[in-house]
Amino acid sequence: MRTVGALVYPNFELLDLFGPLEFFGWNADAFRIAIVAPEKGPVPSNMGPATVADLSLSEADHFDVLLVPGGWGRSIPVDTDRIVPWLGLAASRSTHVLSVCTGSALLALTGFLDGRRATTNKALFSWVEEKRPEVDWQPKARWVRDGTLYTSSGVSAGMDMSLAAIADMIGLEAAKGIARGAEYQWHQDPDDDPFAASALV
Repeated sequence: MRTVGALVYPNFELLDLFGPLEFFGWNADAFRIAIVAPEKGPVPSNMGPATVADLSLSEADHFDVLLVPGGWGRSIPVDTDRIVPWLGLAASRSTHVLSVCTGSALLALTGFLDGRRATTNKALFSWVEEKRPEVDWQPKARWVRDGTLYTSSGVSAGMDMSLAAIADMIGLEAAKGIARGAEYQWHQDPDDDPFAASALV
């Protein structure tokens, strides 16, 4: 059983979070999910509906799988000073670290991505790249794997990435079975990035 800790904060992107969690949740024998936020309780998404955090930052910082969604657009959450130290510690203690979309910008601020290959939302690529040039940002990739670090391009790309991570953890056939069960067409090629041209924005 692996624990999956998903970080949320005000204005997170719904699909960044729940797309990957849907797939992890399909195999309850292998993964146990917890949602973590600066404080326990409801956290509003970028689209309006809130999710409920099971744990506060002070209650947990060690997971087998850490998931960092994006969703704040061209700004950084107001509680960055509180989130970044926790995120750096949690990332260093996790076996697998996954970020979706601009979640990689928040993860990059911790220094955890320095010298490693990573990607992000292509429409906001330059903005994210400027936040931490020490990262080896990949301008064309649907997702990037660097050891047990996985970063994806925008929103729906996180679902493809999460299936790839699940395949690495519990097997390719298990991941394919999850995709079939969810009636999801899994794009398995991490280099197939039709939105890479947006990186010039």
